[in-house]
Amino acid sequence: MSLAQHLRELRKRLMIAAAGLVLGMIVAFIITEPVIDLLTLPIEQVAAAHGQSYVRLNFDTVTSGFDLRMRIAFAIGLLLSAPVWLWQLWAFIMPGLTRKEVRYTVGFVAAAIPLFAGGLYVGWLIMPHMVELMASFVPNGMAQFYKYDTYYDFVFKLLLVVGVSFVTPVFLIALNLAGIMTGRTIVKGWRVAIIIIVVFAAAATPAMDITSMLLLAGILCILYFAAAGLSLLFDRRRAKRPPVGPIA
Repeated sequence: MSLAQHLRELRKRLMIAAAGLVLGMIVAFIITEPVIDLLTLPIEQVAAAHGQSYVRLNFDTVTSGFDLRMRIAFAIGLLLSAPVWLWQLWAFIMPGLTRKEVRYTVGFVAAAIPLFAGGLYVGWLIMPHMVELMASFVPNGMAQFYKYDTYYDFVFKLLLVVGVSFVTPVFLIALNLAGIMTGRTIVKGWRVAIIIIVVFAAAATPAMDITSMLLLAGILCILYFAAAGLSLLFDRRRAKRPPVGPIA
């Protein structure tokens, strides 16, 4: 294909992906009410514990309510339309990949999707505890009002960070298969990795909830050592292959 044909193909794929995203956002916009109820559940729990006038979700502009629903619709619509835009991306890049690269890419995506979903679930379990813990630092006699966009960004970024952290082992394996990092190198870095994991788990979970911190850190450690084990296995397989001699 010529450059112009590639550009036309890219435009076609982007338009289909955008249409899928818009359709997903329309569906997601309809269900924003129960999603907002779930997002504000921790705030309601804090209010029930300290009094209804203690904490509120604050909408400070005329369009705040609509803006929050659009933010939620975009995030959920992106997830709902993922099969569409992922397929369009795959259909665009697949013709330029070798059979081996296609196999690796399918394997990475198949592993990354459930890991990311698991990370989102763990982040969702952690989020209410963090809201309740942070609210406990408000001085007595004071009230706390959560600005809607700040609160949404906090929840969104927390879920995204925890979700991406669960996918990190897939990137380690990808670096190993690309020849950038050996399995032995990954294993040798286990001390630094555990320190980083524990610090991340401590920052992502309430200080008083040691169970949640240990659970998150334990899951990430298992995923790290699983990636190291698979990388060692791949290194051993590569070492057993006969060297390719020069072509006469």
